[in-house]
Amino acid sequence: MTTTVAPEARPAERRTAPAAPTAVRRRRRRRGDALGRTGPMKYLAHAGVWLYVLLLAAPLYYLVISAFKRNTDIFNQPFSPFTPLTFDNFGLAFSQASLGTAMLNSVYVTLGAELVTLLLAIPASYALARSKGAVGRMVERVFALGFLIPGFAALVPTVLLSISLGLFHTREFLILFLPASALPLTVILLTQAMRAVPAELEESALLDGAGPLRVLWSVYVPLSVPTLTVVAILNFLSFWNEYFFSLVIIGPDAALRTAQVALPTLSIANAAQYGVLAAGIIITLVPAYLVYAVFADKMESAVLAGALKG
Repeated sequence: MTTTVAPEARPAERRTAPAAPTAVRRRRRRRGDALGRTGPMKYLAHAGVWLYVLLLAAPLYYLVISAFKRNTDIFNQPFSPFTPLTFDNFGLAFSQASLGTAMLNSVYVTLGAELVTLLLAIPASYALARSKGAVGRMVERVFALGFLIPGFAALVPTVLLSISLGLFHTREFLILFLPASALPLTVILLTQAMRAVPAELEESALLDGAGPLRVLWSVYVPLSVPTLTVVAILNFLSFWNEYFFSLVIIGPDAALRTAQVALPTLSIANAAQYGVLAAGIIITLVPAYLVYAVFADKMESAVLAGALKG
């Protein structure tokens, strides 16, 4: 009689989770230490940020709420929104300063100067981005020297030039002059953006039979749109808020002056009517705010893209 011996049971194999790598453990430890160290400071940082936001928002709120108030309410209850509101201040600002015509003049000058700036800066930046020799570097440094020339130093030569060309007290000369102050920054920023375009894309376009202009408008310009958006917004704000040269070159003529030149006339006609002054300021701020609100996302994405590339 044979007996069958059962095979000896093997001990159950222990399943152990693989240990986390050392680098992961160190990263988690650092993260925990950082959270522990920044506990109280985190709340102080948030409080400081909100305090800064409040300091920026309080004057803007006072300006907006004053534009809808009568003069007595501005002095008696300056920050209260529960006073009788009126839209008469905006009508007075439009009629007394001719802001309607002035706004159209500002749009004409700003868009014209913006167009001239981009038409000059894009080809110049393309040429500087492609240049490899000492001449290109020297020309780029010449553009950079434009930052060292203050605007007031060019006042007398600019007036003499406008008189000699027969364009004194005209908007067209201001359209031709304003790009001179914006070209240094515009060319430098666009040159750096175009240098980041891969050379292989240009070589592929050239192999397909594209000429230099076709390469510029089909390769370099589309890839430089984020930087173009940034410089367009910066130039728009600069041209729109320009006051000194607009006053000197265009003059005080109500049919030609820009909004920034027309706005101070409210302080003469309404020396004590602060509601009318606030309404006029808001009217001139609306176009700049709308432009920034429309292109804010593209501007932020361009800044972030530049930071990631750096």
